[in-house]
Amino acid sequence: MQHQSLRPPSLKPVAIEVDGEPLGVVVRADDGYRFLAVRLSAFALDGHIFETVEAAQIAIGDAIRDNDARP
Repeated sequence: MQHQSLRPPSLKPVAIEVDGEPLGVVVRADDGYRFLAVRLSAFALDGHIFETVEAAQIAIGDAIRDNDARP
């Protein structure tokens, strides 16, 4: 049996790591989760809003891997 929580979404930042490297955090915003980059390799996505933490993790990971794959 699942219980729905009446608690609001957490306001604590959630770290985003790709391949063990911390790239930034996402924080709850009015319209989703805002990414705040802490590494130069992730600054292209700094300030971007994602619907979920998982969506942020996937998009940031894809972007970093795409950049790493370029010659």
